[in-house]
Amino acid sequence: MDQLFNRKYIIQGLFVVLALILLGKLFYIQIATDKYFVNANSNALRKQYIYPARGVILDRNNKILAQNQPTYDLLVTPKMVKPFDTLSLCQIIGIEMPAFREKLRRATLQSRYQATIFQKLISVQTYAALQEKLSNYQGFEVQKRTIRYYPDSIAAHFLG
Repeated sequence: MDQLFNRKYIIQGLFVVLALILLGKLFYIQIATDKYFVNANSNALRKQYIYPARGVILDRNNKILAQNQPTYDLLVTPKMVKPFDTLSLCQIIGIEMPAFREKLRRATLQSRYQATIFQKLISVQTYAALQEKLSNYQGFEVQKRTIRYYPDSIAAHFLG
């Protein structure tokens, strides 16, 4: 009877120790480190920057001093990129193959799962050519933005 009594406490003690180990690991994962939280958010959430449109600035004679000009950024998500004709993409956006490889390498180093700017300030003409074949380039997408344009370039620093 005494052995049965001791065995009961040993088994209860093992369960208590196991529960404490599990609670300690849970505390470590949930509170002590945020590594898993950051990984979960980066996989579930997608950051997209929305650039605000700025107004047109006119002088007293209704002459345009500053206006918006549409432009585009080419974004890449390295994990989504599948093999494709890289030479045709290089010709469309006007870069050389070594520059293409370097930009893709930098984007991969920055984040494999999030969209990273691959080429900034693509013109409207380049965007039109790219839009025709964008479905062939998996992992690449285009984001619209506007830049400030000063027709006469008078007081550009003053107007902002």
